[in-house]
Amino acid sequence: MDMTLEVILLPVSDVDRAKEFYQDKVGFHVDLDGEVMEGVRIVQLTPPGSGCSIALVDGLQIPTGTPQPGTYHGMQLCVQDAKAAYDELTARGLEVSEPVQFAPQDGATFMYFKDPDGNGWAIQEYRKRAAEPLHQVLAQLAALQE
Repeated sequence: MDMTLEVILLPVSDVDRAKEFYQDKVGFHVDLDGEVMEGVRIVQLTPPGSGCSIALVDGLQIPTGTPQPGTYHGMQLCVQDAKAAYDELTARGLEVSEPVQFAPQDGATFMYFKDPDGNGWAIQEYRKRAAEPLHQVLAQLAALQE
């Protein structure tokens, strides 16, 4: 059975403020913004080029437990060029740390930011993705397992 990770519910205290932050400062695309059932608003945003979205939710009780705003850390975005991403994001007004290279190999350069609620993100430079997008790599691996 195949499973895909496509949406992560992100706890925020103000959906409109978070939507503006992720759309305008981080550059995510707004896929959906509406009341999906009475009293429940969902704003779904996707990073450019990603197969996974975040959903900002207001009014939804989650049966397994409702996370609190500012408690998510370790979410990671990948870019092909950390310096170019840093320049673009800071030009949009995002407070993001400067890229730090922890080791010489590809994938070892990171920068970090938090959303208005304190949810923490990492941005990893992974140059290999320019030639080998993740969805293609996964499709090749799946074909080998058949």
